[in-house]
Amino acid sequence: MYAVAVMPVLLAAGWRLSKGQPVRPDQLLLFLLAAVLLLAWENLANDVFDADTGVDTHGKPHSLVNLTGRRDRVALLANTALLLGLALMAVVALRSTPLVLALVLACCGIGYAYQGPPLRLGYRGLGEPLCWIAFGPLATAAGLLALAPAAEAATSGVPWRAAIALGGGPALATTLVLFCSHFHQVEEDAAHGKRSPVVRLGTGRAADLVPWFVAACLAFQWAPVLAGQWPLTALLGAVGLPPAQALIRLLRRHHREPEQIAGSKFLALRFQALNGLGLSFGLAIGPWCGAGLGAWCSGLR
Repeated sequence: MYAVAVMPVLLAAGWRLSKGQPVRPDQLLLFLLAAVLLLAWENLANDVFDADTGVDTHGKPHSLVNLTGRRDRVALLANTALLLGLALMAVVALRSTPLVLALVLACCGIGYAYQGPPLRLGYRGLGEPLCWIAFGPLATAAGLLALAPAAEAATSGVPWRAAIALGGGPALATTLVLFCSHFHQVEEDAAHGKRSPVVRLGTGRAADLVPWFVAACLAFQWAPVLAGQWPLTALLGAVGLPPAQALIRLLRRHHREPEQIAGSKFLALRFQALNGLGLSFGLAIGPWCGAGLGAWCSGLR
């Protein structure tokens, strides 16, 4: 799951390297640790809040509340992870710009609104767009600012255009993970008033959307390559296609069989992780590959 947390800043690092701009390794490490802690809070708090509604009683065997039977301790662990994560992110912000912390706090606010009372927006079918916003433009913009030199970060403002172009596609892959987590628990969700997109659409029509998620993710990433804004090596994000194809086949054949598709979100996670890592690595090596190709062509002449 934690590939979801670290991907925005890894993409930011790859993008900066593709532009020949420096990356601050200390900031990268602090941001990675903070992001993991904050996603741990999100996951644990989700278990706590879903335990209050009863939606996870049968459909989520991996819930830590279900496994331990100790809602109070899981809540304490969640809040501890939140405080530690925000403390580390505050250090990152102090070393760059307060905008980093503001953007991360916005992500946390979205995370709470998704799952926590009184809003529980995930129960109204709004989890997927909220996920895209948080893990796309907001988290990616925070990563771009955190890795920039302090003087640059303090004067540049929020790099929305770069954050949307860079984070939009991978955030669709992250959103697909959330979307696929609903398939095996449609009956439980509906019974407890959780109107996820899969509940609203039905498993058949929802499964038909999965190829469009994958296509949109790749289109987002390939458009800057076709426009000459990113190096050809950015196409390495396509290494995520095999698990995406396996996911599409699985849901097409077994979308009505919860026991068969309980692991669909893990296929979505493999697509998300491989796609994001491939894109980040492809961006990072772009300048070196371009220089090597130029030298090879010069040798031929």
